[in-house]
Amino acid sequence: MHKDRILKLAKGFRGRAKNCIRIARERVEKALQYSYRDRRNKKRDMRSLWIQRINAGTRQHGVNYGNFMHGLMKENIQLNRKVLSELSMHEPYSFKALVDISRNAFPGNKNVLLPPKKEGISIVL
Repeated sequence: MHKDRILKLAKGFRGRAKNCIRIARERVEKALQYSYRDRRNKKRDMRSLWIQRINAGTRQHGVNYGNFMHGLMKENIQLNRKVLSELSMHEPYSFKALVDISRNAFPGNKNVLLPPKKEGISIVL
């Protein structure tokens, strides 16, 4: 790369990495490697986050994530994990309907008991 382009990319770096061309070139190359790597890692992290959100939502209704997804697959409901996580957070009634459909489609979901409801526990200090 040309010197001006490297120094432009190095803008905001600390110390001599922003104005000394040799150090700036090394830092810019490393920064570009990190950005390339982390664009892929971001996709992994987001998928992991979606799965955690779906799992939390399904466990509130007494089904685990794997059985829920298997039931949706058997019913040929093709919603991706991003949409399912958004439904579990913002549309609880719609998500419960999906959990019920999944529970009826897969026999492994019917044996699971719903978690016990906690009633009016109050702590007096």
